[in-house]
Amino acid sequence: MSEDNNPELKKHSFEAEVAQLLHLVTHSLYSNTDIFVRELVSNASDACDKLRFEATNDDSLYEDDGELKIRIAVDADAKTITFTDNGIGMNEADAIENLGTIAKSGTKAFLDKLSESQKQDGQLIGQFGVGFYSGFIVADTITVESRKAGESADKGVRWVSDGSGSFTVENITKEIRGTSITLHLKEEYTEGEDNYLDRTKIKRLVNKYSDHISLPIQMRKEVWQEDVKDEGADENDSNDAPAGGEMVLTDEWETINKASALWTRSASEIDDDEYIDFYKNISYDMDEPLTWTHNRVEGRVQYTQLLYVPKKAPMDLYTREQQHGLKLYVKRVFIMDDAEQLLPMYLRFVKGVIDSADLPLNVSRELLQESRDVKSIRDGNARRVLTMLASLANSEDSDKQDKFAQFYSEFGDVIKEGLGEDMGNQERIAKLLRYATSTDDKVATSFEDYKGRMIEGQKAIYYLTADNLAAAKNSPQLELFKKKGIEVILMTSRVDEWAMNFLTSFDETPLQNIAKGAVDLGDLQDEEEKAEAEKAEEAMKPVVEKLKTALDKRAKDVRVSNRLVDSPAILVTSEGDLSPQMIQMLQQMGQEVPDTQPILEVNPEHPLIKKLESSEQFDDLAQVIFDQALLADGGQLEDPAAYLKRVNELLMR
Repeated sequence: MSEDNNPELKKHSFEAEVAQLLHLVTHSLYSNTDIFVRELVSNASDACDKLRFEATNDDSLYEDDGELKIRIAVDADAKTITFTDNGIGMNEADAIENLGTIAKSGTKAFLDKLSESQKQDGQLIGQFGVGFYSGFIVADTITVESRKAGESADKGVRWVSDGSGSFTVENITKEIRGTSITLHLKEEYTEGEDNYLDRTKIKRLVNKYSDHISLPIQMRKEVWQEDVKDEGADENDSNDAPAGGEMVLTDEWETINKASALWTRSASEIDDDEYIDFYKNISYDMDEPLTWTHNRVEGRVQYTQLLYVPKKAPMDLYTREQQHGLKLYVKRVFIMDDAEQLLPMYLRFVKGVIDSADLPLNVSRELLQESRDVKSIRDGNARRVLTMLASLANSEDSDKQDKFAQFYSEFGDVIKEGLGEDMGNQERIAKLLRYATSTDDKVATSFEDYKGRMIEGQKAIYYLTADNLAAAKNSPQLELFKKKGIEVILMTSRVDEWAMNFLTSFDETPLQNIAKGAVDLGDLQDEEEKAEAEKAEEAMKPVVEKLKTALDKRAKDVRVSNRLVDSPAILVTSEGDLSPQMIQMLQQMGQEVPDTQPILEVNPEHPLIKKLESSEQFDDLAQVIFDQALLADGGQLEDPAAYLKRVNELLMR
């Protein structure tokens, strides 16, 4: 019926970004056409979960039909496949909002990510809440009929679109609540290998993608029906001929999935493939997980945890405002996605499900923040994940060691955040950290490894932070340590400088940043060296005083160094002051940073420093020495032109 002949039929245009998405879909962008089964079953399951949740406060919404289910019907003659659920349903306003626009710019986020990597299409389409549109991969028209639970039968709605940029809606009478989505398949998807009218293919896809869904997913049952001989047939006909027949549909619906939530089953009953398929479904990750843990926790708080560590970091890992978290169920009733309160922020990469036996069904995000039970679950989850990672790190099995190395390359920087965020697990986190050192470029040395290699008389774990490994290895700060044969841990991540503010010791051994404060090697410096240092300091007093005057506005102090061997000077940060790396990081984050000045240490044995005392260009040379020390420390010159001018003038004299 045309719009002109039916005043109830209303035409709407898709939101611009939805139209752009549909254009991509209908031009066969997607390499994995099967994903529409996963997405539409997942949406149907969500609709049933929402009804179950709403009904905890108003059980009349069940309308005397409390058996929630999903049904899939294939009509070979009409060339359609229909997904039906008796969940929460939609009215006209819901249909326009949910099927014509995307809340929270989900489509825009999807399109942005898609432009970065078109190969991840199958992963992304569900991740950004645009799974319904995957139906247009295989269908040239989609018809949706729905009625919202609790509303009268005449408040039903029919939504129809061919994906070309507009859709129509009209009111209908629908006796049964819930939603049915009918895909009118394109011709190429009704035959051959891509024939989605093949019931066996649909069953296989449901088993692959949606077997874990706790609701029954049903299809019409097929039975074998033999040919029946005509009553008028000659009795003398031979009965030796094989009986013919065919598979025929019955009116009986059979459940084609296990219809039990995976995490509620015993771990001994679940094989690895089931765990992997479940992970892919809840995470929209096409890769297998790196590792996982599945436990029932008993005690004051009872809950089931199924937690996964991905192989690769998601693109939004460092987008702190992006919601991360676990799926929360209470007594198998779905409550919310992305319950971030169930894990500390530094474990935001973990995916999985928590099913609590103690939380109330009407729990909200606000209540989660205040609940003692939730804090207990969060602490238990953190310990479980850290224990799982430690088992990989400490294993003698090479495969597990490789898995930990892969984990650390993807998530090592994130887990360092826990040093400042989770003081209760700080020791566990510290044991997982790995670094390069001044004797080994590979990021594989733990604090425990380092302690095992400390030389006799060494009382501290020495480390240095820098922007990258090359800068760290070439830092003048290492000169004395190389001379003494002392290994130094090289920290080259942006987060290291911040994180190490919270870790002052490991296994009762102090941690010392060699670029902060005075270097005290204790027993590693003999009395003769100390005496020579005191003598040099006394001899350099006039030069040091002149340097203090010349660098009054740039250096907090000037002193004779006992850490330099080959370089003329070095900049050192006072204990308690922000390092140049920390200052730069805070500035890049848009934060105000208090003015701090470094300490200049000079090498009394270097020819350039010795030349200072009799130089007629003392002030210019002092500024050049300071600038060179700043550059060696990875800093940036405030006035590069002035530096070059001074250097050129000194070279010409």
